[in-house]
Amino acid sequence: MEATIIAFSVISAGIIAAAAAIGAALGDSRVADRALDGMTRQPEMSGKLFTNMLIGIGLVESMPIIAIVIAIVLVFANPFVR
Repeated sequence: MEATIIAFSVISAGIIAAAAAIGAALGDSRVADRALDGMTRQPEMSGKLFTNMLIGIGLVESMPIIAIVIAIVLVFANPFVR
């Protein structure tokens, strides 16, 4: 029983990490696309848009980091295993 729980925990941690990486890649590309679109339309605002793009990418990247930490906790400090 305990081996099954550990096996499912490792599989679910891998799925969590993969989904977080895919979500971060899609989110980062969307933020960068919108910022570059704004920079081409209004070149005089490119400095402010670049700063906002970096902040947005940082916020998008925080969610996969949290998800991967939860996945690591699920594997190494599993609350379902005695």
